[in-house]
Amino acid sequence: MEARMTSPANPDVITAIQYLYKALHSGGVDKHLLSLVHLRTSQINGCSPCIFASIESAKKAGETDERLHNVVAWRDTPFYTEEERAALALAEAATRLQDGAPGVTDEIWDAAADHFSEEQLGAIILEIAMTNFFNRINRTLREQAGKTW
Repeated sequence: MEARMTSPANPDVITAIQYLYKALHSGGVDKHLLSLVHLRTSQINGCSPCIFASIESAKKAGETDERLHNVVAWRDTPFYTEEERAALALAEAATRLQDGAPGVTDEIWDAAADHFSEEQLGAIILEIAMTNFFNRINRTLREQAGKTW
């Protein structure tokens, strides 16, 4: 499989994305948690370049292989805090919007709201949305894992 485009980015879009990331990272959420959310969302969407980049970045920031390898099965492992579990459940529900999916239920929202302020929830939701945005672009363009941006 080869990428369909070599440079689809418009400079105005890049600037807008940089502002979104600035807002996201000013939301007071731990970078490790945001990385787990990014990884899980990308796994659901099957976005190999985002999975690759997420793991590389998380490892450089000190995340363990044990946690990175098991995020796909986070419900069945002891490696995540209740706060992380609430964020991962929110990420999954907000990402899985296919036909008939319940989306973010009150139970999922309330669990997340028990652990995060509104500002933090805004940052987590923006992380989920931005990840889904890039996952869809990468899947459309057949972007390859291992590329550095």
